[in-house]
Amino acid sequence: MTLEQCLLTKLKQLPADKQQELLDFAEFLSHKTSSQPPLKTIRGLCADLKVDITAEEIQQARQEMWANFPREELL
Repeated sequence: MTLEQCLLTKLKQLPADKQQELLDFAEFLSHKTSSQPPLKTIRGLCADLKVDITAEEIQQARQEMWANFPREELL
């Protein structure tokens, strides 16, 4: 049995007021999914900035950030 057939079977078993409630919910879901713009990735959000960061620059920034980080001495 497909999902559509299963839903129709369940729908037919409901009283009229619950069928209307289910229809209202289906319309809500339809409106909710059609009105949301697709989400952009971080890369997509920053695409117009034309920033090109190399792996070496990232490594250098990490070294600078962690250079003065307090470390516990092992006994």
